Amino acid sequence: MSDLPRKAVTRTAKLAALPLGFAGRATWGLGKRIGGRSAELVAREVQQRTADQLFKTLGELKGGAMKLGQALSVFESALPEEVAGPYRAALTKLQEAAPPLPAHTVHRVLAERIGEDWREYFLEFEDKPSAAASIGQVHRGVWHDGREVAVKVQYPGAGEALLSDLTQLSRFARLLGPLIPGMDIKPLIKEMRDRVSEELDYELEAQAQRVHATEFADDPDVVIPGVVHQSDQVLVTEWMDGIPLADVIADGTAEQRDRAGQLLARFLFSGPARTGLLHADPHPGNFRLLPEEEGASAGAWRLGVLDFGTVDRLPGGLPGTIGESLRMTLEGDAAAVYGLLREEGFVKESIELEPDEVLDYLLPIIEPAQVEEFTFSRGWLRDQAARIADPRSPAHQLGRQLNLPPSYLLIHRVTLSTIGVLCQLGAAVRLRDELEAWLPGFVAETEEPEPVAEDGV
Repeated sequence: MSDLPRKAVTRTAKLAALPLGFAGRATWGLGKRIGGRSAELVAREVQQRTADQLFKTLGELKGGAMKLGQALSVFESALPEEVAGPYRAALTKLQEAAPPLPAHTVHRVLAERIGEDWREYFLEFEDKPSAAASIGQVHRGVWHDGREVAVKVQYPGAGEALLSDLTQLSRFARLLGPLIPGMDIKPLIKEMRDRVSEELDYELEAQAQRVHATEFADDPDVVIPGVVHQSDQVLVTEWMDGIPLADVIADGTAEQRDRAGQLLARFLFSGPARTGLLHADPHPGNFRLLPEEEGASAGAWRLGVLDFGTVDRLPGGLPGTIGESLRMTLEGDAAAVYGLLREEGFVKESIELEPDEVLDYLLPIIEPAQVEEFTFSRGWLRDQAARIADPRSPAHQLGRQLNLPPSYLLIHRVTLSTIGVLCQLGAAVRLRDELEAWLPGFVAETEEPEPVAEDGV
């Protein structure tokens, strides 16, 4: 592949072929069943072939197609196990790898963006990429001062490709619906499209990463690489070793899974409180599990966080409404929860719902916050997805009447994605500890006692 496919007609043709391929395999599967093969065996084979085609195409196109695949990959835990099996391996591939750009294209970008003398900035530069993502790929190198660095190079034409892909993908979003039961794919694609310009701007990414690196510089649990150099389409940051979270998911120890899950939850809630920014791309490819520092207690793994291209700016931290409504739900105060949801626009003025039914809808979802420690699992997430997706379920009927205000859209997606990763890890997490420490409104404010006059009156 000489370059990122940029012509809209070329990319559109590849994406448009996907629905036809899905339909063709369904017909092929029907023929197999007529030929006497069992429905279960045929279904699994059709799913496997569909996964292979879907994610091969997404990975080759990179851009918005691969970005959608990465976003969906964290939700595979919600799939029924008989469906998840064939998809899991294909989904995971998108978190870390894609066909690389050739070296001469990378060199051309570096020369255009850093200067013809770009090699003088490096003592070493590896032409083979160490990772590939939706809009760029990462090369390992050694900066001129001896620091090991990660060099992120944006694909030529990435912006045009992203917009083209996401426009085309939105046209057949409903065909992707069965991948993730209970989730509407179209708003997810629209939100991605709205944020394309931010993610393509490496100056904005460098700013967000610097803020995080400064705030977490002395943190014993979370590590953020520092920014070394930034220019248009090239971002150089400190190199980070460690175990990719995808590897921890695949074969990590119970200790590693639990530690990674606890720190992931901590970063989700502490990040906005400490930096005013929400890291908004929590797929496993963006996290590493790092060994403990010298002198630390055994098993004190740390969480490394990468890629700050997509962030939500929350100057006051996460909205207090989230913590307040969560606390009131746990207290069983249906009327107060319902009133707050109406006030914030989660229930539109034209809709009337029964407060107790709203409480019944919410309680199973917030089960992890009800106990001291909760073990996330694919089975738990599948149960939640099935409850909300089943048209016969009261939860489904009520959920359709709820509204998600635009200001909460990205927070909602990040929270769901993080829960998806926790379920992939199968981690036992003390979520309530993190909520009490970092989520505004979760702990009720104690009323200040009225001052007592000196004469006792």
